[in-house]
Amino acid sequence: MPPGIELEVCELTKRYSPQVSVGPISFEVQQGEFFSLLGPSGCGKTTTLRCIAGFETLTGGSIRLHGERLEDKPPHRRDVGLVFQNYALFPHLTVFDNIAFGLRLRRLGKAEIADRVGGVLQLVDLAGMAARFPAQLSGGQQQRVAIARSLVLEPRILMFDEPLSNLDFKLRIQMREELRNLQRRLGKTSIYVTHDQTEALALSDRIAVLSHGRIEQIGTPAGIYERPATAFVAQFIGSSNMLRGRIVERGEAGTIVATETGLRLCCGPEPGGEIETAEVSILLRPERIQLEAPGGTAMPGQNRVSARIADVTYLGEDLHLSLDLAGGERLRASVKNANAARGWAPTQSVELVVAAADLRLLSG
Repeated sequence: MPPGIELEVCELTKRYSPQVSVGPISFEVQQGEFFSLLGPSGCGKTTTLRCIAGFETLTGGSIRLHGERLEDKPPHRRDVGLVFQNYALFPHLTVFDNIAFGLRLRRLGKAEIADRVGGVLQLVDLAGMAARFPAQLSGGQQQRVAIARSLVLEPRILMFDEPLSNLDFKLRIQMREELRNLQRRLGKTSIYVTHDQTEALALSDRIAVLSHGRIEQIGTPAGIYERPATAFVAQFIGSSNMLRGRIVERGEAGTIVATETGLRLCCGPEPGGEIETAEVSILLRPERIQLEAPGGTAMPGQNRVSARIADVTYLGEDLHLSLDLAGGERLRASVKNANAARGWAPTQSVELVVAAADLRLLSG
């Protein structure tokens, strides 16, 4: 295993039936990295996590932790900690006893148990709550107990299975920040499963996007958002406008694409060299659209497209607009509220200004 690699998953496959399977999936996780498995329900991310933890038996492939194979080891010998979606706390045990449970199974002495439990309670800001029961805690506090129960065992890898999904919106944001800060302080290698793209973007050093049991793309949050490898990733990560078109010209200024309704757009350089197929998808993020009054002149490397505002949604900090193009396409734009003074309103004619570099081409 190369230096710096904590976990190596190679060709992991889990087959439930000829029609239902996960994999083959391969990825590596660096020491101290926060790595997320992101995708819709049923894509295989939790199955992958359970295979690493030892709760599912592999059909094929291998898993190595710090160079050591894990496939034949039972879960309690794998040196990984798993925080479940529902926390799985024992309701009849105190916070102290919940956290100490795994240590007692390892037959540690009372003094060492007290010392280690006290240490993690301090770490997760629950000092003074050792005698409480789970029912006496808030959702965020219960989550911290679940994290502490894993941390106290000092695993090489900490794994999370949708741990914030049961929390309300504000608490989810708060706990997201606390979880990331805790992981950075500890430098603990972490694998995080979620279907929430915002969570993955906010927490992760790198993300693996899964679909139908396969990895679509692995990259940093910025890399996946700015340079999606496939149409699925482009639509799953962030809000997106997708147009279908055909490449009609290539030149120094960029690639000219004609949409299905005849709209001609100048797009930036094609990722990874020229796309082999003429049929392409065009990705445009809503926040990359500028709105101006009609009558402007296009500058080099810029597209100007006439449109009519169909709807305006006021969201305080942002305005979300639905825009109808002459050919029938509908696009979404997101503009900061600082621009609301222009008075954008339904039925108003506008021009969309889009830089060629902000139009990304995807094959197929």
